[in-house]
Amino acid sequence: MKTRFTRSERRLLGIACAVPLTAALCVPAGAMHIMEGFLPQGQALAWGAVCLPFVVWGLLTIKKVIRQHRKTVLLLAMMGAYAFVLSALKMPSVFGSSSHPTGTGLGAVLFGPAPMAVLGLIVLLFQAVLMAHGGLTTLGANTFSMAVAGPFVSFGVYRLCRKLRVNRMAAVGIACGLGDLATYCVTSVQLALAHPGEAGVLASMAEFMGVFALTQIPLAIVEGILSAVVMMMLESFAKPELREIGFLSKEGTQA
Repeated sequence: MKTRFTRSERRLLGIACAVPLTAALCVPAGAMHIMEGFLPQGQALAWGAVCLPFVVWGLLTIKKVIRQHRKTVLLLAMMGAYAFVLSALKMPSVFGSSSHPTGTGLGAVLFGPAPMAVLGLIVLLFQAVLMAHGGLTTLGANTFSMAVAGPFVSFGVYRLCRKLRVNRMAAVGIACGLGDLATYCVTSVQLALAHPGEAGVLASMAEFMGVFALTQIPLAIVEGILSAVVMMMLESFAKPELREIGFLSKEGTQA
């Protein structure tokens, strides 16, 4: 989906982008994933600042969707619910973290990555407050890995697959699965930066990725298959909405 912002909206987005750039000059780099209290204050602020421009971009994009494609609002809400349900299915993994499907890739395929930054933030906030999954101090880091990095990878992979003429459902499954894995690659980097250990950041990152791989690769495969199945259902029951956002042409194929 392509959206055009007004001059005032572009200015707001520019201000949001300036925040993390300013924070980067003031706060040492580093991050962490999931559990409450695992982030030092400076790191928590830094990751929150990094997420801010994506959230603002997402809010502006959602505003455009609501104004230009009002019939698709329910479909957008369903993408948020889908992410909430899947990401709530957690299992223990690296100490201070957990493995679970993310559910944000499917929304990125349909609406682009920007709206998922907002929906993912809402999902993580509700889970932190109501389910003790994640935390308020780690909200910025979790949002970046699950609601920013993962959706961008899913969106990019889907577009690439379609240019290579990969079957649409296979492209959806591949994109959502790789977006899930990208989330945990970012998580591993965040954990390694926060806990480099005696061997250094790269060795620590390799260790975290090795542990995550045991649980996350099977989950990513499952998420990819499930996302393709959900897309099949949407094409059967929500074809007008998919055409409205430009995902399907009038003939029912990829637009």
